[in-house]
Amino acid sequence: MMNFAIYFLALVWVIPLLWMVVTAFQPKHLATTLDFHIAFTLDNFIGAWGAAPFLQYYVNTFIIVFGILGIQIVTATLAAYAFARLEFIGKDIVFMLVLIQLMIPTDILIFPNYRVLAGLSLLDTKLGIMLPYFATAFGIFLLRQTFKSIPYELEEAAKLDGCNLLQRIWHIYVPLAKPTYIAFGLVSVSHHWNNFLWPLIVTNSVENRPLTVGLAIFAQSFETGAQWAEVTAATFLVIFPLLLAFFVFQRQFISSFMQSGIK
Repeated sequence: MMNFAIYFLALVWVIPLLWMVVTAFQPKHLATTLDFHIAFTLDNFIGAWGAAPFLQYYVNTFIIVFGILGIQIVTATLAAYAFARLEFIGKDIVFMLVLIQLMIPTDILIFPNYRVLAGLSLLDTKLGIMLPYFATAFGIFLLRQTFKSIPYELEEAAKLDGCNLLQRIWHIYVPLAKPTYIAFGLVSVSHHWNNFLWPLIVTNSVENRPLTVGLAIFAQSFETGAQWAEVTAATFLVIFPLLLAFFVFQRQFISSFMQSGIK
């Protein structure tokens, strides 16, 4: 019974994806029909690519997603080490406040974040999209648990060799926490690649819009109704990098999550 439920849910999930892929490669006049026809065309992709600046959207998205990930790794690593190894007044209270952030939906903070960015003159900028995500409670918690499991004797040996604090973190904790970094990177990249509401509110120009916002504007640009062939082709362009990464690195993904303790 459990296996049947798993296969049923998998089928429910994959049907819209298959419909999107088939429609994207079919001629326009077959996009909304239920008749099965073996037809293949790239005209939908050519039309969608030429109708909207998807290359610019791709560049913006890569800068935003991997810029956020890079800063998050630095801030989460330093904070996680502090909570795992250092002793300071109010340590447990501060860590509890960090954990509380996990229970706060990000959408609640849209208005105060918007006001802060307006005061800093960072609206309609890539930095404005990225700034609220530079600190990550999830990453701090995940890395703290991993750092606490690393034998402290390794750090003591590094101290005897003359390594300073940053050298100990870089040469001991970071390499041993590689599976955790991979797992966190997957979560961060997939989340911010698909993020829509915050970039929609902050951006107004093509030079700063990510793929999700560009796709929404593209789908609304048809005055005579939705052109499903072009829309599905554009959607495929948006999700293709994530799908490709999943299918190519599927085994590494699962291994990283298992080793990092994510259930």
